[in-house]
Amino acid sequence: MTTRGGAGPSFRVWAVPGLPEVREGDDLAKLIAAAEPGLADGDVVLVTSKIVSKAEGRLVAADDREAAIDAETVRVVARRGTLRIVENRQGLVMAAAGVDASNTPAGTVLLLPVDPDASARAVRQGLREALGVDVGVLVTDTFGRPWRAGLTDVAIGASGVRVLDDLRGGVDAYGNPLSATVVATADELAAAGDLVKGKAAGLPVAVVRGLGHVVGGGLGADAGSGSGSGSGSGSGVDADGAGGDSGARALVRDSRDDMFRLGTSEAVREAVALRRTVREFTDEEVDPGAVRRAVAAAVTAPAPHHTTPWRFVLVESAAARLELLDAMRDAWIADLRRDGKSPEAIARRVRRGDVLRNAPYLVVPCLVMDGSHTYGDARRDTAEREMFVVAAGAGVQNFLVALAGERLGSAWVSSTMFCRGVVRDVLGLPGSWDPMGAVAVGHPAGAAPARGERDVGGFVVVR
Repeated sequence: MTTRGGAGPSFRVWAVPGLPEVREGDDLAKLIAAAEPGLADGDVVLVTSKIVSKAEGRLVAADDREAAIDAETVRVVARRGTLRIVENRQGLVMAAAGVDASNTPAGTVLLLPVDPDASARAVRQGLREALGVDVGVLVTDTFGRPWRAGLTDVAIGASGVRVLDDLRGGVDAYGNPLSATVVATADELAAAGDLVKGKAAGLPVAVVRGLGHVVGGGLGADAGSGSGSGSGSGSGVDADGAGGDSGARALVRDSRDDMFRLGTSEAVREAVALRRTVREFTDEEVDPGAVRRAVAAAVTAPAPHHTTPWRFVLVESAAARLELLDAMRDAWIADLRRDGKSPEAIARRVRRGDVLRNAPYLVVPCLVMDGSHTYGDARRDTAEREMFVVAAGAGVQNFLVALAGERLGSAWVSSTMFCRGVVRDVLGLPGSWDPMGAVAVGHPAGAAPARGERDVGGFVVVR
């Protein structure tokens, strides 16, 4: 038993002895009630996910643990040797998708509960029926953490516990406003329980008493609020998370707000996958600093002869964008008329440039041939230019991927290549700069549609 406190607030935490080996179909609530009949309103019961999984029949045959990890993986975040950090089916980012091969019969692995929040609700309801008490329940599992050595328990399922304590809008002891403080209460409770459960002591359940203010709600209007133990949140976040019965799902950071969503080398593929052609943008302004950071990534691309063949013209002025796009439109129309296109065909083709006109920010990448070699031989001179063109394309690809990392959408349109002289004149560029299309940049107006899978074998020839 651990006691924390003294003159101020305090709590107790202890492991529950006497639980039998859990098997598929066992009623966890009844087992816990029998082992700890003295549970009281406002207690928090911490249940290791392993026994939840066993009771729910998540022990599966799997001679190959790696194949089981594959089956539970939604996204690979990072890999080092055989160790994989992945996002699993429950939306948790963790090692090996939570697939556990320890303390299981040979040829089997244990998967995480399908819905840990539902598991927590079932145990909580069962304890209420068995003992007539209103407790909070957390389903816990062991996680590593970015930037920190060692493991700790966190909550992956919750019922009747205020998983987040939102202190924003309050003040500290010196009267300073709290603008970013949201405490992961459920994870702190899980870690406290792990101190007494241990990793190898065979004690899968712990109880925290004395923190009844984090417990209550979530089982209906008749669930009550405890027996004077201070249940109720008082922070605008209800007992099951940030509004509604959200359970531990509220602890999983939304991908849009996750600054560390992309991992190590494998995440390069994820970054490339994030790069999608976006044709509709919101009116939100684009941060010029984000574009400059993307340019910094662009100019790391490989190039021939130690040259720097890229230049990026940032058309930040709305007036400059309008002047450029109007001049380009007039040049296209003149070309199409010379080609004998009908007015309808011309209008249809000109509309393809609307993505540039509707974007709040425009970038014109240019190719410069400074440092290129002249051979006086048409074949070799053509190959020399092609090397520089390839390098320019690599720079633009870096640029587009970096924009995606900044949560900006983009569309690379080849239009400026068909009226390079016009573009140079309007933007006042040197005659040696070749505009290589234009990139529309902005905040996407909606989610991109799912990308169709392509068979890599169709693009590979082996000799």
